[in-house]
Order: sequence, then C-alpha cells, then structure tokens
Amino acid sequence: MTMNIKKILAAGVVALGAIGLMAGCGGDQKSAGSAAKSAAAGAKPTKIVAGMDDTFAPMGFRDDSGKIVGFDIDMANAVSKEIGVPIEFKPIDWASKETELNSGKIDAIWNGFTMTPERQKKLGFTKPYMDNTQVYVVLADSPIKTQAELKGKKLDIQEASTAEAALNKDPALKNSFSEVKAYPDLASCFMDLESGRCDAILADSVLIEYYMTKKPGTFRELDGVVSKDTFAIGVKKDNQALIDLLNEGIEKVKASGEAAKISEKWFGKDVILK
Repeated sequence: MTMNIKKILAAGVVALGAIGLMAGCGGDQKSAGSAAKSAAAGAKPTKIVAGMDDTFAPMGFRDDSGKIVGFDIDMANAVSKEIGVPIEFKPIDWASKETELNSGKIDAIWNGFTMTPERQKKLGFTKPYMDNTQVYVVLADSPIKTQAELKGKKLDIQEASTAEAALNKDPALKNSFSEVKAYPDLASCFMDLESGRCDAILADSVLIEYYMTKKPGTFRELDGVVSKDTFAIGVKKDNQALIDLLNEGIEKVKASGEAAKISEKWFGKDVILK
C-alpha cells in the first residue's frame, strides 16, 4: 500500500513538472512571433523581433562596450520611428536562422541577409535595399594576384552564408580549392587568414571592405566578383502584412534622406538602392 502511494505521488510530481515545462516553452514564444499573430488578426504588431548574427560587422555587431550596433541596426531604428512599432534585435545562431523564424522565435531576419532564389522559395522578403557581391580577399603581401591563382589553395567562408551557397551551386569552383573551411562567424575566417591557416576568404564585399578599413594595409581584395545579390529583410512566407509594413517604413526612411545618412556613416558613401 505504501509503495502504491509513493508511485502515485511520484507520477503526480512528474506530471506537474511536465505541465510547468510546457507553460515555460509557451511563454518563450509569446515574446516573439507577435508580428505573425498581429498579421493574422489584421492588426499592427506591438513589437517586431529581428534575428541577427552579432558578429556581422558592419551590418550588426557588438561594439567594445557590448552594445549591438551597425548599419542594419540604425536602419531598423529609423524604420521603427516611421512605422510606430519597436524593433528588437535578438542574436541567434546564423546557421539556424530559418528555423528560428519558422518556429516563431523571431519575426524577421534582418542582418545583411541576401535575397537568393533558393531563399525566396521558403521565405517572404521585403524589397531589396542594398546591392551585395561575393568577392575574395587575401593578405596584402600574398603572392596571389588573380582568382585563377586560388586553384589548389585553402579557402575560408562563413557557415550558411551566401558565399557557401555560391560554392555549393558551383561544384567545379568548390573542388578547385585544396580545402574549404566554414566557420560560424566571419571574424574567425579573418583570424585564419592573418595567421596563415588559409589563403583567402570568400564573403560579402561590404563586410570585407569594412574589415579592410579596420586594419589598413593588411588585406587586399581580388578583382572580379563570384556572384551578385541584394540585401533584404526575410520574414515568414505568408506574412505579407509585415512585408508591407516594413516596406512602408524603408521607403519613408529613404525619402527623408535618413537612409543615405546612415549609409554614409557606415560605408562612407550612399549604397542604398533607389
């Protein structure tokens, strides 16, 4: 009898624990996904949670004090003022960005996110706001002068990046390297390059040029591009209401001249698509 009571009590504790865990998981998703819920109800969201890679300078990264800053952060703040909705940035694992979005943990992917045909099959996108190209960078004193001379060399790329997608679409190009290593962040790629563990990096030109300004005379960009793309904001495929709202904000920020000012601040020139 005593043993039966113990079993019943134990089962009750497990059941209560399971209920508590389910409640906790449900609570996590209430903080994000509000944009999707509001869109379904036909109302303006109370908040937009944007997923980002917080090492992706200059689009979105942490400064020396740990504050999240960058071009896309400033753009989002300006868009937020225009549409009257707070935009909160949430650092995520960039390799899992689509999963984070589709699970409702974030409402948008906004951090130098390239709009590719492959991604457009799975996600919805705003209008593009900036051009992007994939280029190679080597050390300034590297004997490598052309893209052709990269054959048989070691290449670094960022995981789940447009550079990785470009290589996967061109097996001949990918196989021309003796080794291709993928890291979670671009900073690790540059550490490899400076230490001689790789011969070149393939990445977004805007990011490479930013790194080059931080260490003048250390790196050199090779002539030519591997692919041409555009940056846009990714959302769930069926969330047209959020796409329209963000497009409205971006167009207003462009029209006011604020977008051009933000671009000048981070890139030294106006790179905003008109």
